[in-house]
Amino acid sequence: MTHDALTHRLVAGPAGRIHLVERGTGPLVLLVHGFPESWYSWRRQLTALAAAGYRAVAIDVRGYGRSSKPADVAAYRMPELVEDNVAVVRALGEREAVIVGHDWGSNIAAASALVHPEVFRAVGLLSVPYAPRGGPRPTEAFARMGGDQEFYVSYFQRPGRAEAEIEPDVRGWLAGFYAALSADTMPPAGAPDAYPKTLPALTSSHVLNGCGHWIQQERPDEINDLLTGRLGGLPG
Repeated sequence: MTHDALTHRLVAGPAGRIHLVERGTGPLVLLVHGFPESWYSWRRQLTALAAAGYRAVAIDVRGYGRSSKPADVAAYRMPELVEDNVAVVRALGEREAVIVGHDWGSNIAAASALVHPEVFRAVGLLSVPYAPRGGPRPTEAFARMGGDQEFYVSYFQRPGRAEAEIEPDVRGWLAGFYAALSADTMPPAGAPDAYPKTLPALTSSHVLNGCGHWIQQERPDEINDLLTGRLGGLPG
């Protein structure tokens, strides 16, 4: 199915179907969204990357959109999400790809390249930096991030609680979530002092001042320029 020059496809993955949207031809660039989003958050990058000579593909991560939604909580562990990305590359008839993630998709993209460097030859991380193994438990970090309020990840751990709040007005809840992390609501970014140690192959790092968390949607032109510029400097 095509819509405004975008092609929607369902491909087979380890847990069932994976919905993806693609545009363009050339080297594959795989785009992985975060929460609470879908492939649609990459709509402006799909167009820009295709115009720059790439085959741009944005997926619905399992559990989102039109992709399969396994009932087992264990089906959403990182190894399973990584294998979904590999399955997409193979289903598209490709051997390798550049992978770009946003929010939780950044974690998935980084893990995909670590586990399968033969498939994912370069990585782009938006809004969420790479976090190496070790350090505090994620639950402890989330508790600190929430401050006086319960962080949303912890809030979602009890089945049915979040659903009871969200389902009466899904659109309104999403609008509030997006607004709360938009534009100048975010704290100033600190200097990436740890990058030389955690990312020894880092080629560039950029901060967009005054931009919120939904970076590729709030500042699409700047993100598109950064992505196409960095992709153009990659070998092959």
